[in-house]
Order: sequence, then C-alpha cells, then structure tokens
Amino acid sequence: MLRVAVPNKGSLSEAATTMLSEAGYRQRRDSRELVLTDQENHIEFFYLRPRDIAVYVGSGTLDVGLTGRDLLLDSGAEAVELMELGFAASTFRFAGPVGRYSAIEQLAGRRLATSYDGLLRRYLAERGIDASVVRLDGAVESSVRLGVADAIADVVETGTTLRAAGMETFGDPILRSEAVLIGRDGHEPEGLDVLIRRLQGVLVARRYVMMDYDIRAELVDAASAITPGLESPTISPLRDGEWVAVRAMVLRSQTNRMMDELYELGARAILTSAIHAARI
Repeated sequence: MLRVAVPNKGSLSEAATTMLSEAGYRQRRDSRELVLTDQENHIEFFYLRPRDIAVYVGSGTLDVGLTGRDLLLDSGAEAVELMELGFAASTFRFAGPVGRYSAIEQLAGRRLATSYDGLLRRYLAERGIDASVVRLDGAVESSVRLGVADAIADVVETGTTLRAAGMETFGDPILRSEAVLIGRDGHEPEGLDVLIRRLQGVLVARRYVMMDYDIRAELVDAASAITPGLESPTISPLRDGEWVAVRAMVLRSQTNRMMDELYELGARAILTSAIHAARI
C-alpha cells in the first residue's frame, strides 16, 4: 500500500486535499484525523506538518509526500522533486527597509532573519556572502523593526505584509517555489505511477476545457487551425451534409478568443464544458 504524506494545515493543506479528491482519492472530513486508509485505491494518507513531510519521505518512513519546494530544499532531507502540482506558487526573496539595500552583496556582515535557515545558509555560501542567519518561526518581517535583524529572507506572495512593515524586496529571487510531489531518488513503490498519472490528469483537467461547435464542411481546415486539439479535433457528420460537428480540447485561458474567432469564421452552437478527469 502506497504511503503518502499530506500537509495537515496551512496554505498547502486545503489545496492538496482538494487535488487528491479530484484525483479520485478519499480524504479526511475531520481535521483531527491523522491517518486515512483508502482501501479501494490501495493508498494510505498521513496528515503531517508541511515542514516535516520531506524528513519523513527522505528517511523512507513514507513513500511520497505533497509539500512546498521551499520546504523540501530547506529540510536538507534525502528527498527529490517528482512533479510540480500547479498551486501555492510563491517567491523566496530578500527584503529590507525601503531604500537601504539594492544588491545582496550589501548583506555581508549583516544579520538576516528567516524561517528557512537551511535554504538561506546554502544560498549565501554558494555566493561567498558571510552573514549571520537568525532562525525565526514566524513574523519574520517584524524582526528588523524589533532590532533582531538587519534584513530578512522570506516567502513573498503579494508583498502586502512587507509594505505594511516599511520594507521592500531587492536582488534576484532566491527561489521560485510551488507545491510539489516528492519521493526518494530511485525508489518507485507500487502505486506511485498511478498516483502521478492521476495528479497529471487533474492538472490537465484544470488547464483545458472541451469545446464543441458546428461548422460548414468547407471551413473545417480553417476551424481546425484555431482548435487543433491535443492530437487532432474530432469531426462528426451532421444530418445536414453541408455541416459537421467539431470537438477539441483547448486551453482554458484561450477559450473566449477561440470562440470569437470561430464565430467570425462561421461556426455556430459553440459550447465549452469542463473536464473533470483526464488521462493523456
């Protein structure tokens, strides 16, 4: 039975359980439930602190886990990224008081507060920057005002919290993070291929929609150029032999532009429908 670690709280938790549910797996209904066995799918879920997941997977206690790339790299665990999951995107960056810093070289000899000390220490060492790292569990943006640090390195999503604290980002991003599926290099437990295929199916279903429309037969080539589908569109004859029905998967983000172009070409009855599951 495949053993999978899932975040039990925080920004990763709800999105991770939603994705697993869309992939056809049972998920817990009570946040106090720590373990859930899905006998039908031969898989067992363990709900753990996001920061601990890489440690459990890297040690071999659990087979795979869903966590953040930043947490994986910060842990130093012997786990590897297996696939991106398409949610919880964020950027790990340096920040300091407005106008004080413009380049990371200015951080030499400074105190840097962060919740990701392992990741930050490696980043600084790789660039030859000698600075003191202050490990904090939260509210990193307050550390400069309180005199604990001179600058910070933290996960930035919108930057609103930083601006409210009178701070700004500077330098290149340390890391671009998102939720990832992690495992151990060379370890392929039974059921892992099914899990990955199902999660990939969710990503496809979220990215694409199915588009159907009717078009005059002589315009099929022009219409197919607009909606080529993944391999090629499905063309079906209609009772009126001068018309055909076309079905194709299209990118959700391009749906309205395609519908406008098809309508101008002469297509009618243009419809889109959601894809709830997919295997590509």
